[in-house]
Amino acid sequence: MERKHDLAAAPGLFVTFEGGEGAGKSTQIRLLAETLRERGLAVLMTREPGGSRGAEAVRHVLLSGAAEAYGIRMEAILFAAARSDHVEQVIRPALAAGTVVLCDRFMDSSRVYQGITGNLEQPFVEALERVAINGVTPDSTIIFDLPAATGLERARQRSVGPGESEQPDRFEKEELETHEKRREAFLDIAEREPLRCRVVDATLTPEAIAAQVLAIVEPLLPIHAHGHPDPEQVS
Repeated sequence: MERKHDLAAAPGLFVTFEGGEGAGKSTQIRLLAETLRERGLAVLMTREPGGSRGAEAVRHVLLSGAAEAYGIRMEAILFAAARSDHVEQVIRPALAAGTVVLCDRFMDSSRVYQGITGNLEQPFVEALERVAINGVTPDSTIIFDLPAATGLERARQRSVGPGESEQPDRFEKEELETHEKRREAFLDIAEREPLRCRVVDATLTPEAIAAQVLAIVEPLLPIHAHGHPDPEQVS
């Protein structure tokens, strides 16, 4: 996948993790990061919405549902604003420094959540994407696929589990039919962009999934990424 000219020679690697609720993206990002760091690679784990100071502030507004009353168009604009800050303040500098950037959600989530199930017109979504990413496209996108009902049950268990559990966010609370439509939309993106996107069966064990993820990423690893200190991690 070609990047904008100023990143064409960047020694880093940009991998995004996509999929529906409860697909296990966060677990797999952590496992991959551990493996790559053991090999001496500089790794940055980040997420969307969020990942930078400005974007994290917007994250709370979006996931709490505070922006929902203003409509899906406003939500899409806020996601794009958060992504732009994330790209310019965190992702672009990390790639230029030779870091492997692992991001939990990126542009494909906006295509699916605001575009497909948000019913926003495609030219509007595409225009926001161009401005937000500003030429920084993923080298590889891994899509974690599982039935929507399974993912929602996992998300529910996470929200009521022991310890510091999370409450379901505004997107996890939506109807099963909507989540299944998103699953199909992610698979459609993978079919249309096979050079960038790879689909992994998220119903497998975490260990089996991790092995597949490493097999996808390993051939793409930058050869000049050794010896850099780990950048500050956004959790």
